[in-house]
Amino acid sequence: MYQAIPVPQINITILKGEKGDRGDRGVQGKYGKTGSVGARGHAGPKGQKGSMGAPGDRCKNHYAAFSVGRKKPLHSNDYYQTVIFDTEFVNLYGHFNMFTGKFYCYVPGIYFFSLNVHTWNQKETYLHIMKNGEEVVILYAQVSDRSIMQSQSLMLELQDQDEVWVRLFKGERENAIFSDEFDTYITFSGYLVKPATEP
Repeated sequence: MYQAIPVPQINITILKGEKGDRGDRGVQGKYGKTGSVGARGHAGPKGQKGSMGAPGDRCKNHYAAFSVGRKKPLHSNDYYQTVIFDTEFVNLYGHFNMFTGKFYCYVPGIYFFSLNVHTWNQKETYLHIMKNGEEVVILYAQVSDRSIMQSQSLMLELQDQDEVWVRLFKGERENAIFSDEFDTYITFSGYLVKPATEP
């Protein structure tokens, strides 16, 4: 029999060359598919209390409304008379002064006003809705055998501290408005339609 010849062994470390230069960066591959949403992490520690902010603007209400009535008749005199009301239906924030008979504007804007009276038989009815001492509109009824309900309404643009009220004309002629203690025949109402602060 022939004797086996051993295979020669090569030392690879001897054959390894020097490290080459770094190659150019390859082209970016395509984006992979979006993975599923992971589980919610644990809540972090509570942060420190922040510093106090600057004071804000003073809160202002943008509402104004009143409705008042009178149960007593009123006759003209030698001087102009402010119609004073004795019944308060609505007086939001007290902008209508029951003592002076005047509405005082604290919220500038556009207002609607309405005046209703009952005339007196054989007497004239002659009133004005006033603004800051000026006659704005008249409510008038001629002498008649019949008494009727008479009304007047208007819209006014008011500024802060403007005043609106009802004035009975002085007694050049017999002038009066009727009412009694059982029913309310005379009413004066007003409310804010649009505050000046709104665009």
